[in-house]
Amino acid sequence: MSKTTPIHRPMRILVVDDEPDLRTLYELTLLRESYLVDTAEDLRQAREQLAAHEYDALITDMRLPDGLGLSLITEIKEQQRSERCVVITAYGSTANAVEALKAGAFDYLTKPVDIKQFRSVVASAVRHTPSLNTRQTKSDNPPEASVSTHANGAQALARLTGQSECMRVLKNRIVKIAPSMAPVLVTGESGTGKELVAYAIHANSHRATDAWVAVNCSAIPENLLEAEFFGARKGAYTGANQDREGFFQAAKGGTLFLDEIGDLPLAMQSKLLRAIQERRIRPLGATQEEPVDVRIISATHKNLADEVSAGRFRQDLYYRLNVIDLVLTPLRQRLEDLPDLCSALLSRIARESGHPTPMLKPAMLEQLSGLTLPGNVRELENLLHRALALGEDGQLQLDVPSRTAPVPDVTMTAVNTSTSSLPTDLQRYLDDHERDILVRALQETHYNRTAAANRLGLSLRQMRYRMMRLAIEIPTTASDHGDDSL
Repeated sequence: MSKTTPIHRPMRILVVDDEPDLRTLYELTLLRESYLVDTAEDLRQAREQLAAHEYDALITDMRLPDGLGLSLITEIKEQQRSERCVVITAYGSTANAVEALKAGAFDYLTKPVDIKQFRSVVASAVRHTPSLNTRQTKSDNPPEASVSTHANGAQALARLTGQSECMRVLKNRIVKIAPSMAPVLVTGESGTGKELVAYAIHANSHRATDAWVAVNCSAIPENLLEAEFFGARKGAYTGANQDREGFFQAAKGGTLFLDEIGDLPLAMQSKLLRAIQERRIRPLGATQEEPVDVRIISATHKNLADEVSAGRFRQDLYYRLNVIDLVLTPLRQRLEDLPDLCSALLSRIARESGHPTPMLKPAMLEQLSGLTLPGNVRELENLLHRALALGEDGQLQLDVPSRTAPVPDVTMTAVNTSTSSLPTDLQRYLDDHERDILVRALQETHYNRTAAANRLGLSLRQMRYRMMRLAIEIPTTASDHGDDSL
């Protein structure tokens, strides 16, 4: 089959704004970047231009003399056109920005528009838009970068093991939302794979070849949060011997994943909200703000709506982060995926430990199916790790640890079980005792979870799981410097 050489041409952009000075400013800025530019002052002219041409991107003001710029986005989606749309909203109009993203806008800008940010957003919008280059010509061999990006995206999706209906819906939604700049909030129980989902969104987006920065918000001491997020200038605090970049700078052009976002203190939530809305940050010790170009994906095991009601999470930040929500199904509700999950996990565990991959017998699979597995895929992985370590001659030995046996407390008065009444709810009785022991250990270690876990002979992961299961929270006045990374 013969190959046709792609016809390279400048990207074509339509600018829609009713203010002549702004329209001219945008046009001149784009012309200097070697784009072809058409302009329109209202919806009528914009529709005429769209009927006559195909564009790589559309930039439109939110409010126009004859209607809303959002109507153009809706029409483009209905006509299945490929233009990516950027909406310009008034300063401080968070609701309009969120509405635009939910309507299908690729991104938004806030007036007064920062020209450097304007150029960056437009460049992102047209970077991988199916342009006339590819619509007019066909090549047997796509560009190498496109093949690599597609392969990475497919690989990231493949790591989300399972063929259940909920997993198929999840993967389809990831592919659908990946090209947007809209913030995504991933929620689900501990161990359901929230970071894997977030990375799959990144890997299938136009930012896949740029930075991926994952942050565990609960693992950063409160007094270091601002420097870690926004960076610091030399001399900003004791020990700052040189400039250091924060998470926002490190994720420039890529994706910033904020895991356990619900654990951020309120003061930091306010600063994060401003950084997300204005897309500008001020490093500690700096006198000027600097623009940042990142996509935000956040995750939490908490119900943020309940946290908002309780006053522990800012409503405006929740509204800003929850433009697109993905709720992950717990493993107990998708047990049909258990055979595939066990197979994939055992293959990886065996490969990493240098053992041949063992066979999972039907009886053991049935035993696993009967467990509640509140730790979800992470707990399943730990069980299989143990089963392989304890097994002999290539046979797995499943060992399910007791969840409820409390650590013996020598200071407690012994209970004579032969004479005392038996509890009517054994699980609740044991949970109450376990909660008391954990709280005491935390209090004695000044709420340092690592130290408390060591006192009780637990791993940090086990400590965090028990605290979550028993609804034990660290007081906001406590200073916890434990290493909470998973």
